[in-house]
Amino acid sequence: MELIKTRKELQYVLNSDRNRALSIGLVPTMGALHKGHLSLVDRAVRENDRVVVSIFVNPTQFNDTNDLKNYPRTIEADAELLSLYPAVYIFSPDVSEVYPEPDTRRFDFGPLETVMEGRYRPGHFNGVAQVVSKLFEIIKPDRAYFGLKDFQQYSIIKNLVAMLGLPVEIVPCDIVREADGLAMSSRNALLSKEHRAVTPQIYRILQEAVIEAGIYAPDEVKRRVIEKINSNALLKVEYFEIVDELTLQAIAGWDQKGKKVGCIAVYAGSVRLIDNIVFDK
Repeated sequence: MELIKTRKELQYVLNSDRNRALSIGLVPTMGALHKGHLSLVDRAVRENDRVVVSIFVNPTQFNDTNDLKNYPRTIEADAELLSLYPAVYIFSPDVSEVYPEPDTRRFDFGPLETVMEGRYRPGHFNGVAQVVSKLFEIIKPDRAYFGLKDFQQYSIIKNLVAMLGLPVEIVPCDIVREADGLAMSSRNALLSKEHRAVTPQIYRILQEAVIEAGIYAPDEVKRRVIEKINSNALLKVEYFEIVDELTLQAIAGWDQKGKKVGCIAVYAGSVRLIDNIVFDK
């Protein structure tokens, strides 16, 4: 494991690796690493000769200044976790390294960015596209690994790569969960003990929704999920949508072709959690 702060140093070591025909994988993160991140690193290490784990809290994807300020930053603990991976470079740049000047680019993802996260966090995906395209430009990875907990982000990144014609393979990685079902997230560390105790209900109710899909129409399943979660005073649903995996638009019925994904955002106190589940219909 090697910790690198500047793009110049990173590009120097990566050029040396490429000259030896070594493949490069990228795991983009904002730090506060947990087992979910490490599952991406494990896969990237298996499939590439060298792996860059970027640790960068990207300011352009936050539309809430308090969320940016409070996002956990644990670089020393993160480096300790990654010290077990000899083939990994940690790229932990300052903002000025990633954005030497303001990034004024605007990306148009059409209907993909106007629903769910895009609706409630305007500008979020433009910021994601800015930083991911910057990382791709700096690192030029052969493969990049993204967790499917952020399902809409995964769809946006695939679209970004196609839009820019980038020669990078986007590799989706399954959600990693705590023993009680809560999807692993850096934000889980911000939960109070009281809120942490009730958050497993989110995934349990999503699992029930998959069963109820054999009984109720999509709109009724959606209503029931929201009602069940909101019945706990410590939880508040921001949105729950059952969408087509490609278009991210709400489905009209279960007979609609293609895979359906139930995507949810829930507030546990002031902490915002996202999750999703696939409907086998």
